[in-house]
Amino acid sequence: MTGGIVTVLGKVGHNFGAGMTGGFAYVLDLDNDFVDRYNHELIELNRISTESMEEHKEFLGRILDEHIKETGSAWAYKIRHEFDFYSRKFWLVKPKAANLQTLLKTTQADPQ
Repeated sequence: MTGGIVTVLGKVGHNFGAGMTGGFAYVLDLDNDFVDRYNHELIELNRISTESMEEHKEFLGRILDEHIKETGSAWAYKIRHEFDFYSRKFWLVKPKAANLQTLLKTTQADPQ
């Protein structure tokens, strides 16, 4: 991944983020096993449930709203309507070189 935004509402394979040089991802980690599945050399994780990540939490909510509108996904609807619970299970995944404070602004300006 060299840019843009990915939202994962299911399982991921091993070595998630290998080759990730730009953009970011929101990954739902229901089983608390994502830390065993990502590429530790290239990317880092941040929980979106902290106060400093409120902007990302709100942005993820808008992504889910759009996904529900476009697809009618029952799973996304459940996540969105129980967002206080599910938001604590999301990771923000970004390349180590990316600046967390400017990540949203940079990606939205050039969504690729």
